Amino acid sequence: MNAYSARRWSESKGNGLKRVGSLELLLQAIAAREAVVGIVGLGYVGLPLALRFADVGFRVVGFDIDEAKVDALNRGVSYIEHIDSALVRKARSRFAGTTDFAQVAEVDVLIICVPTPLNAYREPDLSFVVGTTKALVPYLKAGQLVVLESTTYPGTTEEELRPRIEATGLTIGSDVFLVFSPEREDPGNPDFSTRTIPKVVGGCTDACRDAGIALYSAVIDRVVPVSSTRAAEMTKLLENIHRAVNIGLVNEMKIIADRMDIDIHEVIRAAATKPFGFVPYWPGPGLGGHCIPIDPFYLTWKAREYGLHTRFIELAGEINSRMPHWVVDKVTAALNSRRKAINGSRILVLGVAYKKNVDDMRESPAVELMELLRQRGALIEYSDPHVPVFPNMREHHFDLTSVGITADAVASFDLVLVATDHAKFDYALILEHAQLIVDTRGVYLDASDKVVKA
Repeated sequence: MNAYSARRWSESKGNGLKRVGSLELLLQAIAAREAVVGIVGLGYVGLPLALRFADVGFRVVGFDIDEAKVDALNRGVSYIEHIDSALVRKARSRFAGTTDFAQVAEVDVLIICVPTPLNAYREPDLSFVVGTTKALVPYLKAGQLVVLESTTYPGTTEEELRPRIEATGLTIGSDVFLVFSPEREDPGNPDFSTRTIPKVVGGCTDACRDAGIALYSAVIDRVVPVSSTRAAEMTKLLENIHRAVNIGLVNEMKIIADRMDIDIHEVIRAAATKPFGFVPYWPGPGLGGHCIPIDPFYLTWKAREYGLHTRFIELAGEINSRMPHWVVDKVTAALNSRRKAINGSRILVLGVAYKKNVDDMRESPAVELMELLRQRGALIEYSDPHVPVFPNMREHHFDLTSVGITADAVASFDLVLVATDHAKFDYALILEHAQLIVDTRGVYLDASDKVVKA
């Protein structure tokens, strides 16, 4: 044991870790890979981050309230499709999951990766962040670094976390170091990983920021410091609002092009040949994932505190939220063209994940399509090679399993709705045997009497 490590052992804990007492010692612990990293929330953000820290030599403790997740990880089993179980097994010597938040006292770094959804009134729901902070606070010790990665409105770290931590008598910036560093995970993206996606870091103080930079520099190729937690929080919102607004624009363009009998996908591909001044965005049946459908509303809500009405952002949200209804209208019209009513028609929804080639169903527009079609009397089934059984969801209930794509199965449905364009689907077989197809993803570029583009 080196001199630094020896100073951290405390007899009062019986081999428990004594808290580092200053920024300098914390930075030394991080540089030496002796700091113990705690990840709170082992989902699509927390699990890849935990594996990355373990991979470079940190000891990692993963905290989650879901015992099934913790048990699976401790057995070396991944419950996220695009994260191979082999990676979990490789990390087992340095990673352990737990539901016991008392172990917070044994770590040097706490990274909070919990959901930030909207409530029934489309307002920010910080219950997971606040509840997690309350669970951590009794065990915080001087010398720890606390990082919030959950997407939220500017001011959350200072207004919600800081006062709860300082109520314990610990001072932010000298006793405890508090940072906001927004997650930027893109599940299933083969071109970017946790290591290669640049990391924005903002601290409540300069010392906090320096601690955050040191931590993430150990595992991320590029760290981007900003002046405050509020700037870091706003950065994440701008990234996702940028996408939401541009997707809203192209969805509106799709409706206009459809009315004019123009293929919007052909137009976008042509426009994308311009080598400057244009970035292609693609229309779809609505917005999905945990970020883009939700994050803009965090800013619109906070902006009201400053007497501002975010008309541009809210208009994009309105357009995007209407897209599932527009698609269902196209389905209804397509069936009517075949002298069939939507009520009683058998419809196969292709893909229920929110985007292609992943099993992530958070805020998936495909699920909203299924609900809307069921409300109109359609008999709904789905096919998704990444989601073999429809999971239990808070707001959606379907007792269904994925239908295999065979010629007979496809032919048995009145309509096939392409909601998520997974690469594993045999689109040629589907086109050959389907009675009618409504394509929301631009899979079928060539004209066909069977295909209605939506």
